[in-house]
Amino acid sequence: MTAAAPQHAGPEVRKTPVSPAPSGAGTGSVRRSLFRALPVSPALVLLLLFLAGPIVYCVVIAFTDLQLTGQAQESFVGFDNFTRAFKDEAFLNAVWLTLVFTVLSSLIGQNTLGLALASLMQRASKPVRTLTGGIVVTAWVLPEVVAGFLLYAFFRREGTLNAILDWLHLPSQNWLFTLPILAVSFANVWRGTAFSMLVYSAALNEIPKEVTEAAEVDGASGWRRMWHITLPMIRRSIGTNLMLNTLQTLSVFGLIWVMTRGGPSGKSQTLPLFMYEQAFQNSLIGYGTAVALLLLLIGSLFSVVYLRLLRTEV
Repeated sequence: MTAAAPQHAGPEVRKTPVSPAPSGAGTGSVRRSLFRALPVSPALVLLLLFLAGPIVYCVVIAFTDLQLTGQAQESFVGFDNFTRAFKDEAFLNAVWLTLVFTVLSSLIGQNTLGLALASLMQRASKPVRTLTGGIVVTAWVLPEVVAGFLLYAFFRREGTLNAILDWLHLPSQNWLFTLPILAVSFANVWRGTAFSMLVYSAALNEIPKEVTEAAEVDGASGWRRMWHITLPMIRRSIGTNLMLNTLQTLSVFGLIWVMTRGGPSGKSQTLPLFMYEQAFQNSLIGYGTAVALLLLLIGSLFSVVYLRLLRTEV
């Protein structure tokens, strides 16, 4: 008897030896990465030269007693400029006025008025939308100095506002002297509302009409639709708009300088004007730069808060 041939359960699998990667593969990938990064290298160099360089230099001189005049050589003073700022009543007053100016003109004024205009323009006719949008955007594209002169002429003692009040037989006053922070806040609202209006107009256009129509059929009033439907659906646009408006408002200088120059007696002197006064009028470059870094820190805190709020809504 002959032995039976062994039977195989399946086809024979041949193992193909894996050849090792060539020694120059890693070097080739590095070369390709460098070659791809080559077109953006000029932009990176310019950013490092004109953005990162001045920031690092400002951080350095904030810890010195550098002055514009009457000084042969600056010296390192550590945190003296920062401790001096927190002991300076004028600095604390500027911080308070900066927060008041930001809340009134950005968080309340531009944000609320921009949303209201965007909502009204959704229901208005095309000629009304064109006229309203043109007027609001014109105020936005005006240079800051020009807008400052226009609002100065509106609020001054012999200005347009008092002329209107006199015509209505209402008491008038020198608004730039009695209520300067409110006057400059109104000026910033007048100039910057267009940005919020454009942001919210784009956001409202993204809301499906079926949602609002269903709410109308269910009998929801306009305020209930706004509170329970519109605002939740555009909350990310609200957060983004608040962050951008806040950062822009914190750095407003020309508008306030043209209208009041921070006066009278510092009643409208925000941090940018206080920084300018210390650095270029009092020639204290080191102290003024320290104030600028504190202003940057305030803006960073606002940004962190807004970004965390946006992140929790994802």
